[in-house]
Amino acid sequence: MLSIQDLDRCFPRYRAFEPEVPVWDLTPGLGGCFHRFFDTSPISPSGRFLAVTRFADERRMPLPGEPAEVVLVDLETGRHRVVAETFGWDTQLGAQAQWGKDDRELFFNDMDVRAWRPYGVRFDPATGDRRRLDGTVYMVSPDGTQALSPCLLRTGLTQAGYGVLAPDRAVPRNRGAAGDDGVYVTDTASGRCRLLLSFARIAAAVWTAPRFEAGDWYGFHVKWNPRGTRIMAVGRWVSRQGKNVRPSLITASADGDRIALAVPDTEWADKGGHHPNWCPDGDHVLMNLRIDGPDTPMRFVSARWDGSGLAALHGDILGSGHPSLHPDGHHVVTDCYPQEKPAFGDGTTPIRWADLRTGEVRPIVRVRTVPEFSGPKKERRVDPHPAWDRSWGFVAFNGCPRNVRSVFLADVRSLLAS
Repeated sequence: MLSIQDLDRCFPRYRAFEPEVPVWDLTPGLGGCFHRFFDTSPISPSGRFLAVTRFADERRMPLPGEPAEVVLVDLETGRHRVVAETFGWDTQLGAQAQWGKDDRELFFNDMDVRAWRPYGVRFDPATGDRRRLDGTVYMVSPDGTQALSPCLLRTGLTQAGYGVLAPDRAVPRNRGAAGDDGVYVTDTASGRCRLLLSFARIAAAVWTAPRFEAGDWYGFHVKWNPRGTRIMAVGRWVSRQGKNVRPSLITASADGDRIALAVPDTEWADKGGHHPNWCPDGDHVLMNLRIDGPDTPMRFVSARWDGSGLAALHGDILGSGHPSLHPDGHHVVTDCYPQEKPAFGDGTTPIRWADLRTGEVRPIVRVRTVPEFSGPKKERRVDPHPAWDRSWGFVAFNGCPRNVRSVFLADVRSLLAS
């Protein structure tokens, strides 16, 4: 369990702009630290450790073959240690460092830079035991037994900063809906990897429109639902005639059957939206969407895994950033991009707290998220990615006060009591 006494003893409070809740800087003085994404917590299941990726130089773009570090911070003592050097990382989600079923299972990616082949690693922080997996890690199942992933070499073809850093010559290209690429699953005990869902199979089930004939499919985010019974996958269709990218969201059962279209490209690409996530019930998805048309405000919307019941969760709450829903069904935590309306216009952005019952939204923390160097395609930007811990009482997020990346923790339990 996270201890307020330990946090106050070991880590400085973040007090800029007078946060509404207690906030700690968990990586003070380390520099270059960031946690993975908003759908997994960097806090270990027991609450004892923080796992982050750290890169060496925040002032330039990294090159393929340059290492980053996987760093473990002890939240009881304040001490940190580098547990691995990794070549399997990129600037937005790092090495995908995340926890399995307990504190003895830490997963991340590495890469053989001679063959430019990325692979996952299962690491035991208590013993130092390190096991190489055949497949890569994007998201580990709740019980730690399986890891989902798209092809991380190809991911950066549709958006810079994601996947793994590799030279262009090492990055495969797809043609149409490929039969040999899609969503992969790796058994974390044996290390064996298999193609769970090919793009050809998904296309035959749900991507049948003639408009898809002149383009190619690539994978992006893939996620387990909280029960480990279904997966979601973002497929991105890229036109061969230009830069037109049309995303859609598919779901399937954990064994790769019952493929369904949860959010079609006609809703997502034509109207505008981003960042789908599973709801705690494991049956519904949540995302930002301009549900009433491309010229209307963004809303938090939800739909069942088969696409039925698509609707705004509240007609007056403005969507933004990376939203996730608390199991109480009432509270949403999210952030926002510097260009989105809830931002402050000075390089700082809020951690937003929304109550779906009342429609009240307030910024509970304000933090700088625009670094001195964001990269030519903003692939070195800082997204807060607010993520619940497994107790559902704390939220971890990224920020860059003083232009130095760091990971923060907010205690939101008082807000849940209201």
